Amino acid sequence: MVSVAKFKSFDFFRKTPRDLTEASLSGAGISVVAAISMIFLFGMEIHNFLTISTSTAIVVDKSSIEESLRIDFNISFPVLSCEFASVDVSDVLGTNRLNITKTIRKYSINQNYHPSGFEYDAGPISYALKHDHKVEEGYGDGSIPLTSRNFDKVTHDHPIVVVNFFAPWCHWSNLLKPAWEKTAKVMRQRYHPEFDGRIIIGSVDCTAEADMCKKHHIQGYPSIRIYRKGSDIRDGSHGVHIHETYYGDRDTDTLILKFDNMASAIKLNSVKRSSAATTEYIKVLPAPPQEGCRIEGFVRVKKVPGNLIISASSAAHSFDASLMNMSHMISKFSFGSTITPIMMSDMKRLAPYLDEVHNRLNGHAYVTKLEDSANVTIEHYLQVVKTEVMGLSHQLIENYEYTAHTSLIHAPSIPAAKFHLQFSPMQVLITENSKSFSHFITNLCAIIGGVFTVAGILDSILYNTSKLDTFHSYLLLSLLSFCILSMTVHPLHHNNSNFASPLTMTGESSTRNPHNVFYASNIKSHIPLVLDLERSNYDTWRNLFRNHCGAYDAIENIDETYDAPNKPPT
Repeated sequence: MVSVAKFKSFDFFRKTPRDLTEASLSGAGISVVAAISMIFLFGMEIHNFLTISTSTAIVVDKSSIEESLRIDFNISFPVLSCEFASVDVSDVLGTNRLNITKTIRKYSINQNYHPSGFEYDAGPISYALKHDHKVEEGYGDGSIPLTSRNFDKVTHDHPIVVVNFFAPWCHWSNLLKPAWEKTAKVMRQRYHPEFDGRIIIGSVDCTAEADMCKKHHIQGYPSIRIYRKGSDIRDGSHGVHIHETYYGDRDTDTLILKFDNMASAIKLNSVKRSSAATTEYIKVLPAPPQEGCRIEGFVRVKKVPGNLIISASSAAHSFDASLMNMSHMISKFSFGSTITPIMMSDMKRLAPYLDEVHNRLNGHAYVTKLEDSANVTIEHYLQVVKTEVMGLSHQLIENYEYTAHTSLIHAPSIPAAKFHLQFSPMQVLITENSKSFSHFITNLCAIIGGVFTVAGILDSILYNTSKLDTFHSYLLLSLLSFCILSMTVHPLHHNNSNFASPLTMTGESSTRNPHNVFYASNIKSHIPLVLDLERSNYDTWRNLFRNHCGAYDAIENIDETYDAPNKPPT
């Protein structure tokens, strides 16, 4: 069994008796500074331990080839009608999706981006509208020509007015014209304007009445609109025409059936007619205030170069490119799944890397100048990079950031807003890192040991520096000890008859004693005298060195500086 004494021999921290230690003023100051330094470093280390750091790496995007990417957007077009606004998607693999409606919603807005409050619904649209195959020669003009001078009066005097806004150069207008004029003749015979007047069929040539068509926001030809009496919204001394748009087939039979059902629903005795001389009607504004469109929703695309295009499009209308204006404001345009507020609250530290921060197009408006508004296509070039964020909870969040460059191009085709998509094959991986507790403890120990060691070195330097003023006394003591030890070890080498002993020294004189030799006991007895060296005995001790140390050539190393008694010790 190991004894206590043997066990104590393993002590690495042996103790020094307290009475052998000495306190100093410099040591106390350094101790206070060391304590403050330790507290400060402890605080910094604790803060560093509690702080979560992030690391960023660039790796190859390992997404599946079949994986599709969601694009969310909210874009307002103040001059593009929702009637013709179309969202198309295409890519280099041959994907070509036209007029996406399943995940898209449209709202009518005015030029100030204020919505009407209702979602625009065009209803089912047939992409193969029927037209008359045989055109009868000499069908004549059965519809009433409407101009800016008689439009308001006609729409006010009759319960239903159906108007065809057309352009003579339009292919679809020319296909509709025979059926339209024939239908107008039939309606005139059944509901004569003089005797019945429940329905009127009219036409507006938009090349001759360009201002009128512009005020009615006619963007595609032909546009068939239905105006009903009493549907005006009054505003002071003015009103606003509210209309319906007809999207059905354009053959004669279908038009007659549709218009006949509309007129027959109105009773004849409820129709009040009056002459132009006695009729007073309110002058109405030519169009509703909502002429633009806000398009919001999402589409899914493959992660290959492609395009997202928003333009005026129709399978049965023609457009005047010189009158199209694709100015727009982007409220939102982002890639990937939307990060919910709950997810963001759980990962507040990662907010700078996520969501709205890197959506460069959000909140920007792109408006074409008046002199450049004709045939201007606005193109956005986007380079998309995937970002994966791994939090401490090991929850993986995917986000996409992109750079965007915009240009305005004069194109011969119909103007559009184009978003060119380019996806990077690389992705950014951001990982949250926490410091281990063992690393924290190691740093604390390093702080304690480092500060204590540096403080000890500084204290030793300051303490020894403060003792430099007694340098001469230490030098004198060292030389004396050297001489005494030399004479004790080598007494036979001293044949000098003037060899003296300090035992008989009194005052400034000394008696020579050639028979007395210093031994170890003599050295010990004179140590107190050396340690208690006084200024009054300085010359006596100097003479002693000169007499007894000359044989050893040590006299040359003795400082013979003499200080006056009233002068402070040096």
